[in-house]
Amino acid sequence: MERVPYAYVVGSLMYAMVCTRLDIAHAISTVSRFLSNPGREHWNAVKWILRYLHGTVDMKLCLGGDKPTLVGYSDSDMAGDVDSRKSTSGYLIKFARGAMTWQSRLQRCVALSTTEAEFIAITEACKELLWLKKFLQELGFVQEKYPLFVDSQSAIHLGKNPTFHSRSKHIDVRYH
Repeated sequence: MERVPYAYVVGSLMYAMVCTRLDIAHAISTVSRFLSNPGREHWNAVKWILRYLHGTVDMKLCLGGDKPTLVGYSDSDMAGDVDSRKSTSGYLIKFARGAMTWQSRLQRCVALSTTEAEFIAITEACKELLWLKKFLQELGFVQEKYPLFVDSQSAIHLGKNPTFHSRSKHIDVRYH
């Protein structure tokens, strides 16, 4: 594996992901965890990503629609990394129906519940959404509401009713 240009290829894939290919964000996030000591299975995963990109070369980012609006989507897994038990957060922010920013990243701490893992992902998405809101307002794009779609009913409930109980006190301590 010493002669395999693993880090170089993963770096090149990261560039493609950051510029135009949000569809490989989670895969790149996963293979980049093994830059210092990749194994054969990691190299096979990188080759699979390259084959996927070759087969989907015609995919492109498109902007359009009658009214340019900013919309966010957020999600996370629970303890998806088998080594550290950390969760992965992901978000996608669209403007004018096209992807504007996205991220898939291992969370910095171990979430103690699915609600906490989702809450961490929502926090990251909200920070990006607020920054983009201010940026677009400077350019003259103003909208009344900035929706963020989340699939966790418990995280939505906690966001709407921030009364912390014994089961969610740890979230209050970490994030408020």
